[in-house]
Amino acid sequence: MAAEKLDQIALLEELEQFRKEKERIRMLVGQIGGKHSQKHDQYMNIGFIIAIVILFFLDILRHVFHINVPLPPMFSIELAVLLVSVKIIWMIHRGTKVEHFQFWVLNSIEFRLNDVTKRLREIDKKLSTE
Repeated sequence: MAAEKLDQIALLEELEQFRKEKERIRMLVGQIGGKHSQKHDQYMNIGFIIAIVILFFLDILRHVFHINVPLPPMFSIELAVLLVSVKIIWMIHRGTKVEHFQFWVLNSIEFRLNDVTKRLREIDKKLSTE
């Protein structure tokens, strides 16, 4: 009975420690790229799309309706290519941040797993000596 009570207390303590660690990880994820980052990404995507669509319509005005647009003939294509290139570079940068975070999480899981294995060996030694 007493051993079961101690096991139950140990499990409750372990559960509480897990909850604290989960909350800490949630805070870190929020700092790295949470809801604020999603809104920022959404605004950036909308900005890129609007800029490319405006350039597209300016080119249509020039070529289809023969309206004189105050931009050089190839400027819209060059600017669109530049915007797409910047977007790709930005996506690569965001991807490296995510990969770094995944590495950090996997490293911490490995550390915890090694710690649990060590504790399990200690418990096994104690049980085998008794």
